[in-house]
Amino acid sequence: MSLSSSSSPLSSPKTVLLLVIVLCAALSSSAQSPLSGVLSSSSTSTGTPNSPSDPLGRTTPSGSVLGFLKAAQSGNYSIAAQYLQMSAARRQAEGEQLASQLNAVLNSPAAATVRIGSFNQLEGTPQEGVVFGRQKLGTMVSGDVEDDLELVRVSDPSAGKIWLISSDTLAKVPELYDQVEARQVESKLPSVLVKHQIAGVPLWQWLALLLAVPVAAAIGWLALVLLEIPVRWWARRRGQLEVANWRSVSAPAWLLAGTLAHQFFVRYLGIALLPRHYYFQFTSIALIISVTWIAWRVVRWSLYRVRNRALARGHTGTGSLMLLGERILKAVIFGVGVLAVFGSLGFNMSTALAGLGIGGLAIGLGAQQTLANLFGGVSVLGDEVFRVGDVCRFGDRTGVVEDIGLRSTRIRTDERTLLAIPNGTVATINLENLSRRDKILFQTKLGLRPESKPDHVRFVLTEVRRLLYSHAKVETKSVRVRLTDISGSSLSVEVFAYILTRDFNEFAGIREDLLLRVMDVVEDSGGGLALPSQTLYLSRDSGVSKDKVENAVKKIADLRDGKQLPFPDFHQDDIAALKGSIEYPQPESALSKPTDDSEKTR
Repeated sequence: MSLSSSSSPLSSPKTVLLLVIVLCAALSSSAQSPLSGVLSSSSTSTGTPNSPSDPLGRTTPSGSVLGFLKAAQSGNYSIAAQYLQMSAARRQAEGEQLASQLNAVLNSPAAATVRIGSFNQLEGTPQEGVVFGRQKLGTMVSGDVEDDLELVRVSDPSAGKIWLISSDTLAKVPELYDQVEARQVESKLPSVLVKHQIAGVPLWQWLALLLAVPVAAAIGWLALVLLEIPVRWWARRRGQLEVANWRSVSAPAWLLAGTLAHQFFVRYLGIALLPRHYYFQFTSIALIISVTWIAWRVVRWSLYRVRNRALARGHTGTGSLMLLGERILKAVIFGVGVLAVFGSLGFNMSTALAGLGIGGLAIGLGAQQTLANLFGGVSVLGDEVFRVGDVCRFGDRTGVVEDIGLRSTRIRTDERTLLAIPNGTVATINLENLSRRDKILFQTKLGLRPESKPDHVRFVLTEVRRLLYSHAKVETKSVRVRLTDISGSSLSVEVFAYILTRDFNEFAGIREDLLLRVMDVVEDSGGGLALPSQTLYLSRDSGVSKDKVENAVKKIADLRDGKQLPFPDFHQDDIAALKGSIEYPQPESALSKPTDDSEKTR
């Protein structure tokens, strides 16, 4: 058959024209970029009238990744964040930063195995081991960090079914980004520092770690210097120019600030995961030590100030309690620090705490009395019922407190023996602090002879009241001298008053003086004190002194005639006039002599 035959199909002009049109269409489609092919396929496939159209082209996995790269390369990270699976709030806060980091990872050798051109199906391409609705485009590897580039199909109210880069992939993007940055540094370093490793860490990272130590120390020192400026200003405002207390915590604070600064540097070195884990374990221990050190110093300094203030105000019990509290708090701080170190090293602290709880319960059951004494000592020191040097009555024992310990309180008794009373007992028994008395009670009973006349008794009552009102060491408003009983073998007169002293030795001298003066009053009345027992007189009783009795009766008669009879009591003006008229000690007493005998001679 000849090619020039008119019956050949190629000879028809219509056929030739059709072949030219088909060839041009094929060339045109082959010349299109992958992005246009993805977009065109997505547009045609989504162009049904019942399904919404996504303007960002996220209807296929490849279209979503390519759209992300296009937006990121143009610097529009707010649009690029729309391709990431995250909440609206997180996208607003972290979306642009995370999109920038992911773009850097995808454009680095870490994404060498990622393939995006063959995932153009709306439903996704079936893959072994990948569930429906997810698509794995490859693996991103940098250093010891590995992450799958995975997309997930979700429903969007405005765009319908779309593909987004999954949140699982985004979780490791920051670590990948750090590794990529580190690898960029390695490309500019000598190969000997990059190839050789010690414990899995390249030499250049070891050098960076060592160089970061003085830099971090300098930053920590600078931070403390800057922080000391407001501390000095505050101290000047309070009139305290001394900042030694602040400097007592400067060493642990320097360790804390320097360690934090060093950790900040290390986060950007891209150290492998396992060495980085060991590094942060070590530095976490340094942070725990520094915080424990600071707490120890702060507790010691603050409670020292409180203790000194309490002692300056005379609260010795509070001072002792602060010392006890300081020791307990230091023990607690040390224990918490040790537990925190073990927890940082990876030990299971729940088991340790459970063991401590069981051990503490066993100790508590076996040492109930010891704990009772301990808490009793705390309550005694906190209440400040008594102090060292006070004279106290503990039940039926009286003595001077010599020491207040954590277990017992030691007392020097009147017999000069040393008595130790457990604090648990001290907290429960009746206790009298004799040294805290503001005044001492003077009380006695006079037994007058039963044959005494009423006016004779009135004379005794009047003169004894006058005596007490006149004495300089007697509290006048507390004076009570009353006839209380007329039955029995005597006429009972009660004498009651408070002596203005806190020293018992001085009180004993004043009591002796008052009793002797009362005896003088009874003798001046012409009578006498009744004998405490029945007496058989073998001789004739001389009786009372008639002259003195008549004198006492006459004096009462004069008071009655002048309407000055001091019953039921003296008038307030008379009491004020009598107050302090009796000199004490008496003029003839050796204690009334001038202190300087030479001045008396002059």
